[in-house]
Amino acid sequence: MASGLQPLAMIALTASMAAGEWTPPRHKGTINGNLRLDVHYPLSRQSISLRGTRGIGAPARIADADRPEGRGRGVSSTKAINMADSDVTRFPMRTPRVWHGMTFPVWMRLLASHRFAISPARLPMACIISGFSVFNSLSKFIEEACFARRAARLTVVPDPVFVIGHWRTGTTLLHELLVLDDQFSFPSLYQCMAPHHFLHTSWFVTRFLGFLLPNTRPMDNVSIGWNRPQEDEFALGNLGTPSPYLDWAFPNHPRQNDRYLDLEGLTAAELQHWKDTMQWFVRRLTYHDPRRLVLKSPTHTARIKTLLELYPRARFIHIVRDPYVVLPSTFRMWRKMADVLGLQIPRHENLEDTVFRTYTQMYRSFDQQRHLVDPTRIVDVRYEDLVEDPLAQMERIYQHLSLKGFDQVAPKLREYWQQGRDYRTNKYEPSAELRGRISEHCRSYMDTYGYQAAGASVPLEKAG
Repeated sequence: MASGLQPLAMIALTASMAAGEWTPPRHKGTINGNLRLDVHYPLSRQSISLRGTRGIGAPARIADADRPEGRGRGVSSTKAINMADSDVTRFPMRTPRVWHGMTFPVWMRLLASHRFAISPARLPMACIISGFSVFNSLSKFIEEACFARRAARLTVVPDPVFVIGHWRTGTTLLHELLVLDDQFSFPSLYQCMAPHHFLHTSWFVTRFLGFLLPNTRPMDNVSIGWNRPQEDEFALGNLGTPSPYLDWAFPNHPRQNDRYLDLEGLTAAELQHWKDTMQWFVRRLTYHDPRRLVLKSPTHTARIKTLLELYPRARFIHIVRDPYVVLPSTFRMWRKMADVLGLQIPRHENLEDTVFRTYTQMYRSFDQQRHLVDPTRIVDVRYEDLVEDPLAQMERIYQHLSLKGFDQVAPKLREYWQQGRDYRTNKYEPSAELRGRISEHCRSYMDTYGYQAAGASVPLEKAG
């Protein structure tokens, strides 16, 4: 199979060299048995060391919600403090985008839905993804022939633990803390990017193509790697199910997939297709690793009812954070995702309005459906409390959800936290106008979870 994957590597390397964004490694060696490549990036004038395999040993560096995020570029009503553009990861042409994992029919359907309105500057990326889509279609055929029947015979799929909450509230941090526990598994970046064929291709890509990835995500300094936890929402999109994330591909067009945030307004056939796709992916992940899954996608916050229909005994961990930080950070994240993933040069028109509308849609659905969950199977945690005393908050989560094994995982949590304790988070200064909008849209959220209009907070126990 390695020979079958060599064209995949050659396509990526050729595209990178043609774009002038990658030069061959200057040094090669091994570190602790892992392949090490010292890769030179001439455009950014820096050398960084990448390992061929990356698990979750490296911390997310304390916070998922605040990182050096540029000088507030594109967030006109927010001033971001202690940020520098040079600190933000810039994705070169060689770096795989989410769409690299689509099969040819799914990729063509995405392009056709927007009438192939690709910006000329993004045509090379579109052509490369088209080549990968053919590879994905062929690999899907092989995977189905080898594994479909065996995966279908899987009879026991443990109900997952879902990490939910708005973007930039600390969902990634919480996800990585949870999967330090050996009783849990998780979908990795590669599994979400290549859901059609990861069972037989992941060993090669994760071992030998680590150099294709930068060290951190586009919107912050959270480490990324093929084997690090990722949002299953990306897998659903690559499998051909409409997702709000697909709208980042054509950021200048009206959004097409907002119905799939809360799954309301779908036809019976559309909803069943979403359920089937979700169950298919969870089953493949469980076939690969039978441990209980921890799934994290902010979009699931609005899907409680449907998730309970699929997994009646699922647990939910709902993380919240000060909206005066979350919303400005989300503006920037959405801008960066459109910049990195877009097949158009984004104009970012009405971005703030879109984020506010999505927030309202998400929490209207969550507030309406939360009562469907057994109170012993859902727990709230505030980001501020988590970073103040992570061990106490994680123990509270374990106790509330009746999860066993906290004493065994506590040393790992302590070590993880110590490794990233010196990380400094950013500060935001929203304009008076933006603070007013946040207060208007998030009043119920702030009252429920203990955030005051002035930005001060009270303990969760004192919240209504």
